[in-house]
Amino acid sequence: MFTGIVEELGEVVAVENLGDSSRFRLRGPVVTEDAKHGDSIAVNGVCLTVVDTADGEFTADVMAETLNRSSLGALAAGSRVNLERPMALGGRLGGHLVQGHVDGTGSIVERIPGEHWEIVKVALPAALSRYVVEKGSITVDGVSLTVVDAGDDYFTISLIPTTLDLTTLGIKKAGDPVNLEVDVLAKYVERLLGRGSADLQDLEEIKEMER
Repeated sequence: MFTGIVEELGEVVAVENLGDSSRFRLRGPVVTEDAKHGDSIAVNGVCLTVVDTADGEFTADVMAETLNRSSLGALAAGSRVNLERPMALGGRLGGHLVQGHVDGTGSIVERIPGEHWEIVKVALPAALSRYVVEKGSITVDGVSLTVVDAGDDYFTISLIPTTLDLTTLGIKKAGDPVNLEVDVLAKYVERLLGRGSADLQDLEEIKEMER
C-alpha cells in the first residue's frame, strides 16, 4: 500500500525486452537504501517487485498484463520516473490510500500556467469517469492529487511548485501518457451497492414465489 507521495525522481537505466515481459533496471538511491529482494516499489504509480538491488539501482520484472494496462511499456533508458516505497504501518498517511494497481491510462491534454502553480487537464477513459469527482483523490503517475474539475472524459489537477519540481508531472507534455489509479474506496462502494440491489431483487423474487 502506498500514499501517492513521491519520494524520489528516478531514472530508467535499461530495459530488457523478454518477449511477453520486460526487465527494468532503475536508479533510485533513496528508495533502494533499505530495499531487498521481494520488496515493492511504485514506479509511476505501478507496484513492482524488486528482483535485486546494487549501487542505488534495482531491477524489476514487468509482466505483459502490466505493460498492457499501464504506460510503462513506453519507457526507455533515460526516462524519468516517480518512485515511492510502501507506507509503513504507524506512519503518517500524507496522500490517500494507493494500491499501485493501475486502472488505466490517460494523457495530458493541456497545461495552463499560473503565477505560483499550474493547472493540468488530463483526458480520462470513459470507464473511469464515474469514479472521479470534484475535490476527490486520484493518482496520476503515482502522485496523489486532488481533482479540481471533473468532466465526462477529462479532469483537471492543480500542481504546486513542489510537485512540478520533484515529480515527472513537471516535465510531461501535451499528448504524453499517464497512469491513472482511481480511489479504491469508490470501487468498493459501487460493488457493494450493486450487490445490495441484486440481493433485494432476489428477496423480492423469493417472496413472490412464497405467495
